[in-house]
Amino acid sequence: MSEARIPRSAIPILVGAAIMLGLSMGLRQSLGLFVLPASRELAIGVSDFTLAIAIQNLIWGLLQPVAGMLAVRLGFRAVMLGGAALYALGMLTLSQAGGAATVMLGAGILVGAGMACTAGGIAMATASRAVPAARRSAVLGMVSAAGSLGALVAAPLGQMLAEPFGWRVAVLGFFLLALVILPAAWVAGRVDRIPLPAATLGENSAGAATRLALRHPGFLVMAGAYFVCGLQLVFLTTHLPSYINLCGLDPMLGAQALAVIGAFNVAGSLFFGWAGGRWPKGVLLGGIYFCRSLILAWYFTVPPTPESTLVFAALMGLLWLGVGPLVAGMVAEMFGLRWQAMIQGFAFLSHQLGSFLGAYGGGVIFDAMGSYDLAWKLGVAMGLTAGVVQILMAWPRPPARPRAAPA
Repeated sequence: MSEARIPRSAIPILVGAAIMLGLSMGLRQSLGLFVLPASRELAIGVSDFTLAIAIQNLIWGLLQPVAGMLAVRLGFRAVMLGGAALYALGMLTLSQAGGAATVMLGAGILVGAGMACTAGGIAMATASRAVPAARRSAVLGMVSAAGSLGALVAAPLGQMLAEPFGWRVAVLGFFLLALVILPAAWVAGRVDRIPLPAATLGENSAGAATRLALRHPGFLVMAGAYFVCGLQLVFLTTHLPSYINLCGLDPMLGAQALAVIGAFNVAGSLFFGWAGGRWPKGVLLGGIYFCRSLILAWYFTVPPTPESTLVFAALMGLLWLGVGPLVAGMVAEMFGLRWQAMIQGFAFLSHQLGSFLGAYGGGVIFDAMGSYDLAWKLGVAMGLTAGVVQILMAWPRPPARPRAAPA
C-alpha cells in the first residue's frame, strides 16, 4: 500500500468526525438567531444572552486541553460520547429556560463543555491520526469542509421553526439534531484502534509536551493571532443576525447569511487544506486574518443590503474554517500526534478568550452605545495587526550563506 494512500478503515472515522464536527459547530453558530426573541420573552438584556454564549466559548477553550489529555488517557471514543451527551442536554436546557440563569446553564456551561469534546480540536486530532502524514493537510481540509455543512442545515432550520412556532421549538429542533452527534462520535471513536507512530521529543508526558509548546515562538505567535480569529468569528455569529434586524432587513436574512457562510466554508476549507500541503501554513493563516479584516471593514462601512450581506457572507465563508486544517497541521508538524489534541487545545484556549470578548464585548458595547460601530472597528484593527505579525513570523527565511573556508 502506498504511504500516501488513505486506508479504507479510515473512511468511517473521517465521516463520523465530519458529522460530529458539522453538527456541533453548526448548531452553536446558529444560536445568534435567538438572541433578540429569547431576550425579549425572558425580559433579559441582550448582553445577558451574549454573556452565556461568551461563557460557552470560555468553557470550551478552558476544557479543550483537558479533553485532549483525557483522550490520551481514556480514548477518544469515551471523551466524544460524553461531550455529545452534554451538548444535547445543553440544548434541551436552553429550550426550557426561564431566565438568565438557565440560559447560562444550557447555552453556556453545558454546550461549552460538549463543544470541548466534540468540535475542532478533538475532531481534527481524530482525523490526523487516521491518515498518513503526506495526506494529512488535504484530509483535514476535507473534514473541515464537510463539518462546515452543519451551519447550512442548522441556521435555516432554526429560523423556519422559530418564525411560526417560536424560538423554544427551534431550540428543541436543535436538541434533536444534537442527538445525532452520539452515533457519529461512536463511529469516529474507532480511531482508538490505530497505533501511534514512535514517540518524539516532548511527548513522554503531558507536562513535557506543554512546556515544549509554551516555549516555542512559532506556537506562541500562532496562539496570539488565534485570539483575534475567535474574537472576529464569534462576534459575527452572535451579533450579525441582530445587526441585520436592527438595520430593518428581513430577519430571515440573518439565517440565510449564516447558511451562506457554511456553504462557502466548504470551498474555503478544501482550498486551505490543499494549500497547506504546498505553501507555508503560517503565511496562509496570516493572509486569512488580514483579508478577513478588510472584508469586515467594507461590510460595516457601507449601508447593508440583502445583496451586500450575502456577498459578505460568501467571502467570510471562504475565510472561515480554513484556519482549522492549517492550525491542526502546524501543531502536528511542530509537536507530533500523541498530544496534538491537548496542545491544539492550548492554542484554542487563546481563540476562545477572543471569542468571549467578541460575544460579550459586542453585547456590552451595543447596550452602552446603541450600535456596533466601535465593536467592528476594534475587531478590524486587531485582525489587521494579527495578520501582519503572523505573516512576518512565518515567512520562510532564506538559508544562511555558508562562510568561506579559511585560506
